[in-house]
Amino acid sequence: MDSSANSLDAHVNPTTENSQSSLSPTIIGFYIIAVLFNLCLVAQVLTVGLAYFGNSGWWNTHVWLVRSYSGLSLVLLVWVYLVSFPKRVRMLTLSLPILLALQFFTIHAQLPLPFPLAFFHPLLGFSLFSASSTLVHRVGNILSSAKNENKSTTI
Repeated sequence: MDSSANSLDAHVNPTTENSQSSLSPTIIGFYIIAVLFNLCLVAQVLTVGLAYFGNSGWWNTHVWLVRSYSGLSLVLLVWVYLVSFPKRVRMLTLSLPILLALQFFTIHAQLPLPFPLAFFHPLLGFSLFSASSTLVHRVGNILSSAKNENKSTTI
C-alpha cells in the first residue's frame, strides 16, 4: 500500500465506509483538475516549440494558454487545504503558483543584471512540469490505493 494513501487516511480519519466514499469524489475532482493543469502545460510547451521552430503565430496561443490555466494552480492550492492531503501533495501543489509567478517574473522583469533573468525561464518551466507531473502521479496513487482498499473491504 502506498504511504501517501496511509498518510491521507491518517489525516482524514474516516470512521465509516460512507465517510471514505464521500471523500473519494473530492479527491477525484482534485485529480481531474491536476491532470487538466498538466495537459495545459504540455500544450504550452508544444505551442512554444511551434512558435520558436515553426510559425511565430503560435506565440499568441502560448501566451493565451498561460493566462488561461494559471488560475487552476490557485484552485488546486485552495482545494489541497480544504481536504487533508499528505504533506508531499500539499508542497507540490504550493509549488505550482510559486513557479508560475517566478516564470512570469523572469520573463517580464527588466533588472540591471549581467545576464537576463529570462535565462531561468525554461528551467522554471521544466520544474513546473516536473512538479505538476509528480502531483498527478501522487494523487493517482492515493486514488488507486483507496480503490484497492474499497475492493478488499467489500470482499
